[in-house]
Amino acid sequence: MSRLNARAIIWLLPGRVEEKGVPAPKTALVVDDVAFARKVIKDILIDAKYTVVGEAANGAEAIALYKQLKPDFITMDVVMPVKSGIEAARKIIEDDKNAKIIIVSAIVHEQVLMEAINAGARDYIVKPFSAEDLLKAIDKALQGMEEGEGMGARGAAYGAG
Repeated sequence: MSRLNARAIIWLLPGRVEEKGVPAPKTALVVDDVAFARKVIKDILIDAKYTVVGEAANGAEAIALYKQLKPDFITMDVVMPVKSGIEAARKIIEDDKNAKIIIVSAIVHEQVLMEAINAGARDYIVKPFSAEDLLKAIDKALQGMEEGEGMGARGAAYGAG
């Protein structure tokens, strides 16, 4: 196996393998009960060179997969069966205060936004969204990871241009 092929395999494995100053791609967990929405988000992330390590269709699956995969960030819908995105975010943050969760939802009610902030979400993106809005929210959350920024949604698409 050539060195290039071996490197490609390593990059697909969950984990943070770095080679000679080249950072490993950031990893993502995509959570939405609608398969098409997961595919759209996954495609945006892959095009932006993120590694999608898992997908979940409800909050309970999200909690279990987060514990198993430890992704760098999560995109999470709010309204889902079994356990909502807010409940899942609250549990994930309870278990890992450094988890980076970006809520991606069609719900634009201020009460839901406040619940997401209080649960520990880093940002709140309203569906439909542009790839640019999603990637900006992810970049902000990941910069916060490197700079030790505290919790709090920034509402990239909620009430902002």
